[in-house]
Amino acid sequence: MLNLLLILLLSYLAGSLPTSIIVARITRGIDIRHYGSGNAGGTNAFRVLGWKAGLFVSLVDIGKGVFATLVISQIRIGSLPFESQSAVMVLAGLGAILGHTFTIFAGFKGGKGVACGAGMLLGLFPIAFLICLLVFALVLFTTGTVSLSSISAAVSLPIVLLLFDRFTAMQVDGVLLGVSIVIPLFIIFTHRTNIRRLLKGEENSFEKLKIFRKKHSKSSTSEPD
Repeated sequence: MLNLLLILLLSYLAGSLPTSIIVARITRGIDIRHYGSGNAGGTNAFRVLGWKAGLFVSLVDIGKGVFATLVISQIRIGSLPFESQSAVMVLAGLGAILGHTFTIFAGFKGGKGVACGAGMLLGLFPIAFLICLLVFALVLFTTGTVSLSSISAAVSLPIVLLLFDRFTAMQVDGVLLGVSIVIPLFIIFTHRTNIRRLLKGEENSFEKLKIFRKKHSKSSTSEPD
């Protein structure tokens, strides 16, 4: 049991690394929580710090999930309360997500768990990660709204895993399948303020994507049949 607690603690601490806060301090000398949406996640880093810093923050946050799932889960200083390594990897990933969302280094207010959750999925089931990433990209291109894209990708996760489990030779671990139902609920919870803004039509979106879609739409409609 002590081994499992150590894995969960280290995973939580790895997830707690406040990437966007650190990057904002180093590059701009600001507290990113006082700018943009006030969230300490990758999306706000894109808005406040620019795409290069935003991409770096997102990749590091994904890496935290991968590291906890694939590396920290392998720590052995004693016995585990169960034999399923897949369960240990899932729990390590969940620990990182909780650390990312409720970071001990920033008053328990961090990101919304999407990037770190994506890292966990990348470590556990890379093909499902790619499909969910595609869902995210399609919704983002269509709407320009990151929150809706994140929720859509999270909701698609259990569907994707169930389809793989039922219709392919790739069996999905039961623990992962069960957790895949909980993760969308968690993502919806962390995006509850975004959902309220979406319902009011007040949610932030990336203007460059809006402009690109409008130009693309105009060029498509102006072409002769």
